[in-house]
Amino acid sequence: MEIVVAGRRTEVSPKFRAHLEDKLAKIEQLAPRAQRIDVLVSHEVNPRQADSSERVELTVIDKGPVIRAEACADDRYAALDLALAKLLERLRRSRDRRKDHRNHTPLTPVDVRPPEAEPPAQEPVVAADGSVEVTLGDSPVVIREKTHQAQPMTIDDALYEMELVGHDFFLFVDAETAQPAVAYRRRGWSYGVIKLDSPVAAQARVG
Repeated sequence: MEIVVAGRRTEVSPKFRAHLEDKLAKIEQLAPRAQRIDVLVSHEVNPRQADSSERVELTVIDKGPVIRAEACADDRYAALDLALAKLLERLRRSRDRRKDHRNHTPLTPVDVRPPEAEPPAQEPVVAADGSVEVTLGDSPVVIREKTHQAQPMTIDDALYEMELVGHDFFLFVDAETAQPAVAYRRRGWSYGVIKLDSPVAAQARVG
């Protein structure tokens, strides 16, 4: 299993890299098929955020869904422990869910690429995760775009995938209606779903 470590606004010392490898060895027990773990260590220079100045982001690249977790603390070793605890819990949930769905037939992926747009005026910047960043005109606003392979799924599966990556929203195609939809987190354990009127394509319908 490959471990790729990168620093943002900070240097990652050989000592911390060795500590990372020792800590992340636990992941192989829950994700033996994991191909790579991406680690991003970043430092916030704003003194007002000293209590959360060190951030560690962990992303497990597996044959299944991408699973990630992140955490902040005033010390990167503490941030790593917090992020790793979240990641291990999500890996356990993913493993248990796979056991419950061994006989589940995977659905056929659907092409939901957006229509071609006019090329941006400025040269786009491709980030490490495959997303593309462009500046909006002459303003300081930066737009990040990322294309995902869509697969029809139920709302329950969409919420599960959202929890795995630790996001507050998740874009998916509803397996029953073929409509593009977004599941999002509300307060507590309450969620919401927003759907578009038109289905993605006729072949996206299941059944």
